[in-house]
Amino acid sequence: MTKSELSEYLAEQTGTLNKKEAELIVNCVFDTIRDALVQGERVEIRGFGSFSIRGRDARQARNPKTGEAVSIPDKKVPFFKTGKELRELVDC
Repeated sequence: MTKSELSEYLAEQTGTLNKKEAELIVNCVFDTIRDALVQGERVEIRGFGSFSIRGRDARQARNPKTGEAVSIPDKKVPFFKTGKELRELVDC
């Protein structure tokens, strides 16, 4: 499901929102999650899961084309952990 499909579904389910309003709500939710992660905050949606930031240590890797050793610096990456209810629904 794409973001536009999600907006269409939201508009259909509510019956009171048009597609443009539903798209605005979906964008607002994603922007809020993104902004919280950028600030280093954790976002928890009960029954669905939680979004957080995890750190990855610096490491040595190899360029697959040349075989040359490459240094990869440490970095922060977004991480999603599914909630118990969602995990159980998917595992049917």
